Amino acid sequence: MLIAGNWKMNTDVPAGRALARNVAAGLDRSDADFSEVDVAVCPPFTHLQAVGEALDGSSVALGAQDVHAEEEGAYTSDISASMLTSIGCTYAIVGHSERRQYYDESDAEVNAKVVQARAHGLVPIVCVGETLEHRRSGDAESVVRSQLEGALDGVDVPRADALVVAYEPVWAIGTGESATPTQAQDMHAVVRSDLAGRYGEDLAAEVALLYGGSMKPHNAAELLGQPDVDGGLIGSASLKAESFVAIAEHATEA
Repeated sequence: MLIAGNWKMNTDVPAGRALARNVAAGLDRSDADFSEVDVAVCPPFTHLQAVGEALDGSSVALGAQDVHAEEEGAYTSDISASMLTSIGCTYAIVGHSERRQYYDESDAEVNAKVVQARAHGLVPIVCVGETLEHRRSGDAESVVRSQLEGALDGVDVPRADALVVAYEPVWAIGTGESATPTQAQDMHAVVRSDLAGRYGEDLAAEVALLYGGSMKPHNAAELLGQPDVDGGLIGSASLKAESFVAIAEHATEA
């Protein structure tokens, strides 16, 4: 299981540092056994070093919300994979629906970022998911498969822990809506099947598939209890240590 918090464009540096410390402390205080659950937070780029220092000595991993597709160069404001690894990042979110929507990020761009992340030992959290229009038209599965094809084309995955895929139904992000556990499981099974075709059934069975559409403490147990849901990419609920830790606790029971 992996529970990863995507803070998006929220908190300032002092608040982010405090949130990270509270998450680490909350996990330490919990009676739950986290030996089978990995926890990570993905703060804004400006916070990464401060949050990493706040998490030093804890079990919480550090991740970034994006990574550039090039090694280095004249790309004002962008952040390279080597910059991220140099300050202790383990994960990088790639292809989030908000990047696709607001910045017109294509599958080819997502693929280049995945390749760059892998080349530097970062674990990409590759996001896929359909809009409400896709779902209503019956195209949800084909859209997700197409996004996987684009994102993972030519990508070598030697071990299951070198890749994470997050299914995020776009219609459930920031809306308060959430896919039903059955809807989430059905699409996670599609993703698992696609990965099995690419990398073999044994490896695909071990790749962490996260649900990324408005997981909260009140629905986490049922979502995480689905056979192909291996964790969550948590948005707003990751901005409060208590709710984020509560979701992580549910993961220990799944």
